[in-house]
Amino acid sequence: MGIFAVKTTARQERTVADMLATKEEPEIHAVIAPDSLTSYVMVEADNTAVLERLMDEIPHARSIVPGNSSLAEVEHFLSPTPDVEGIAESDIVELIAGPFKGEKARVQRIDEAKDQVTVELYEATVPIPVTVRGDQIRVLDSEER
Repeated sequence: MGIFAVKTTARQERTVADMLATKEEPEIHAVIAPDSLTSYVMVEADNTAVLERLMDEIPHARSIVPGNSSLAEVEHFLSPTPDVEGIAESDIVELIAGPFKGEKARVQRIDEAKDQVTVELYEATVPIPVTVRGDQIRVLDSEER
């Protein structure tokens, strides 16, 4: 048993992963299509024979990369990175979702456990702290850079 990389057409990784996952093959144990890995799908299977047999049936699946990967090589794809990673206090951010979309703000506090950021809006007459999810902001300017 091993973890094999299947080369796909660009931007078709999710389609190939879904098709592989829906095939009722006892030899295939898991399929992952990480966003950070373009044109590849990782498949945990008993051997490459089952994948070679399925290559003709699955559109956008191009080839199997020779050799197999270890769990250590792919485990960073399995644990998601928090949205607040890379954001520091006093960074200038833009809100990209929610009722304050398009507003600029300064980061006041970061709660990594809840994946939330408390910001203070720039154009507000009275500074009001607003707490938003980490995926609702985009860093414009950082003090560290």
